[in-house]
Amino acid sequence: MKRLILLTATCALGLTAMAQTDTTYNPKNNDTMRIGNILIIKRGKNSTDSGKSTTVVMGRKYEKKTSSRISTNWFVFDLGFSNYSDQTDYGNTGSYLVNKPLTAALGESDFKLRSGKSINVNIWFFLQRLNLVKRNVSLQYGLGLELNNYRYKSAISYKEGGQRPYTSSLPTNAPYIFRDSISFSKNKLAADYLTVPLMLNFASNHAPDKRGVSVGFGVSAGYLYSQRNKQKSDERGKQKNKGEYDLEKFKLSYVAELGLGPVKLYGSYSPKSMYEHSLDMRPFTLGFRFSNW
Repeated sequence: MKRLILLTATCALGLTAMAQTDTTYNPKNNDTMRIGNILIIKRGKNSTDSGKSTTVVMGRKYEKKTSSRISTNWFVFDLGFSNYSDQTDYGNTGSYLVNKPLTAALGESDFKLRSGKSINVNIWFFLQRLNLVKRNVSLQYGLGLELNNYRYKSAISYKEGGQRPYTSSLPTNAPYIFRDSISFSKNKLAADYLTVPLMLNFASNHAPDKRGVSVGFGVSAGYLYSQRNKQKSDERGKQKNKGEYDLEKFKLSYVAELGLGPVKLYGSYSPKSMYEHSLDMRPFTLGFRFSNW
């Protein structure tokens, strides 16, 4: 009885081992065969052997690793237009606007821009994407410089402080704007920010070698590191006056991106004024994005 039980157990183990043996035959390659974890490769003739050499590889079968969830785009370039929505109450600007006696007070028309010459340039040191759902949904973030130029139609000038024209009763240690006495061929305010964007992107086609439609939206946070009033006239030549002109140091904006095949558009809008006091001007941008994505 013991011998019969032992024989039965031995046969069962043998059948189990045979059932677990995985023999794979590849008709596309008659020289390769896999038996379980053993891969047998028959190679062709060579200079030292008249027959075929056989290589036996044992071990675990590894699958090809998928691509990384993170992709990086270096030095992305944006080119577009800068503008703002003027929500200023000009009857309540305090001493920030200085008016010449017997002339019309500074108003909305003095801050009108030459739209075609008010340029926005963004230089992103890098933009990075973290894939959340395959390549269809991703989180995008980065770091770069946001350069805005507001080109005025009128002859307004910015001053950081000092004796104000037309009056001696106002404080001399605060910035102000006044209507200048000459005409400028170029008159603009430049505001440059160090900016960090954060967006959620959706793509219709996740394959990297195909083109589809993509859309992204989010926010950006910027820190003002430079502000200057650049002017050009026959009387004074070229002038670039750097100073503190009461611009808000931090800027929070809503940002968006739209991709239509190889064409990519971007836009931004800040719900808060770009000035710290007095003026209420909410900046926005729109333009083209040049990237490898």
